[in-house]
Amino acid sequence: MATMEVSAVQRYVRRTPRKARLVADSVKGMKVTEALAYLDFSPKHAARDVAKAIKSAAANAEHNFNLNREDLVIKQLLIDEGPTFRRRRPVSRSMAHEFFHRTCHITAVVEDRPEEKK
Repeated sequence: MATMEVSAVQRYVRRTPRKARLVADSVKGMKVTEALAYLDFSPKHAARDVAKAIKSAAANAEHNFNLNREDLVIKQLLIDEGPTFRRRRPVSRSMAHEFFHRTCHITAVVEDRPEEKK
């Protein structure tokens, strides 16, 4: 039986891509239910954003393709860089410091791997 891939994209997340990649790499390859439990207890702030993308991909798989949530495995988590908001703050001697507010795009791809009953 062929496996089916389902994806979800969360765009313009106000989190730096580097911080989100640290969280994404820790749950790649896990079952969806295990990954969501892991992310619930993660102290990283980016865990909430990654979990939201995974939940969306799992919901797409359940609703659109009638797949079982317990059989879903995270195949891919891509964290791409989004636009950077640049802000300037005036400081002494007619100068300015520039602040970068980075964003990212999170793509979650899940696939079904049904367990074979023995």
